[in-house]
Amino acid sequence: MRSDGATEPQGRLLCAWQLAVLRFAVTRDNTDRMQVLAMAGELDRSGGAADGTFHFFRRTTSDLCVAITGNDADAEAIVRRFEAQIENPRLRRAFEAAIAKDRTPPTIVSSRTRPSRDLWRGLAPRRATAR
Repeated sequence: MRSDGATEPQGRLLCAWQLAVLRFAVTRDNTDRMQVLAMAGELDRSGGAADGTFHFFRRTTSDLCVAITGNDADAEAIVRRFEAQIENPRLRRAFEAAIAKDRTPPTIVSSRTRPSRDLWRGLAPRRATAR
C-alpha cells in the first residue's frame, strides 16, 4: 500500500496515540493518561477545523480512559469499539491482554532459600577418587 506524504505523519501520530492508550491500559497511571490526552489534542489540532473546534480524539480518549479504569456503565462497549478499530493485529492482541478482566498480576518469586538437610538423604556418599 502506498502512503501519501500528507497522511503519513498523521498515520504515525495515530499509531503513537494507540500505543499510548495501550500503555495507559497496562499501567493505569495518571501520567500515562495525561500523555494520551496530550496526543489526542495534537491529533485534534492536526485534523480538525482551524478554529480548534474538533474534539473527536480528546473526547474518545477521555471516554476510553474512564472505561479502562472501569468507572463507566458502558465500559465494555467503549473498549470493544476501540479494540475493533485497531488495524495492527499485534497491537490489538496486546490491548486485549491489557484490558482482560481475568488479568492476574505476575507473582513475585521470593529470594532463594537454603536447601534442607534432607536434600541428599538416600544418596550414596561421594568417595574421593585416587589418581
